[in-house]
Amino acid sequence: MEQFHRYAVYYAPDRGPFARFAAEWLGWCPLSGIEKPHPDVAGLPRPVEEITRTPRKYGFHGTIKPPFRLADGSSPEALQDDLSALARRLAPVRMEGLALKRLGGFVALVPEGDTSALAHLAGEVVKALDRHRAPAPASEIQRRRSAGLTPRQDELLMRWGYPYVMDEFRFHLTLTGKLTPDEAARTMAALDPHFTPLLPRPFALRDLCLFGEDETGRFQLIQRYALTG
Repeated sequence: MEQFHRYAVYYAPDRGPFARFAAEWLGWCPLSGIEKPHPDVAGLPRPVEEITRTPRKYGFHGTIKPPFRLADGSSPEALQDDLSALARRLAPVRMEGLALKRLGGFVALVPEGDTSALAHLAGEVVKALDRHRAPAPASEIQRRRSAGLTPRQDELLMRWGYPYVMDEFRFHLTLTGKLTPDEAARTMAALDPHFTPLLPRPFALRDLCLFGEDETGRFQLIQRYALTG
């Protein structure tokens, strides 16, 4: 397997209208590893290329285990072996659906209904694969701390390399960079007629997707692992 700069475990929808429109919206398809022309969405406060610049390189995804560098003694093959075994142990999770929401300064899709099973799954993935994660460099820790972490988030950062895991985990699929409240409201209104007919109901997470960050800094799908526990 190609050696990527970083790896991550994400949710990503399988090929179909939902995944296709999301890839076009962001301008990057992680499933095929190619750029996509943006769709024509009327009523946006700024050009779609500007609105989506920050999340573009990651592709359309929901984070399960945040991006990490491989630890000394690990390998891409060992990571895949452990993720495959983990997916055979964990069961799929199902929620009512997805909805457009403003989260802080950006717009995202968030799950509706009980998310406790999803949070448990994410915690299991973070713990089970942690041996493959190299410690975060000091510069990254400082950058995270500069965002203003709570004591609990700082504790999680030092233990797991990321502040928004375990009890701080909030699953979402990012659609924009930072927007003002007015820009976010206008973006949501513009996106609603495009996204809402495509949103899965119920929303099911049936597999874990291993993503890799290539030499250009963009993430792409390496392999899917069906949850069969």
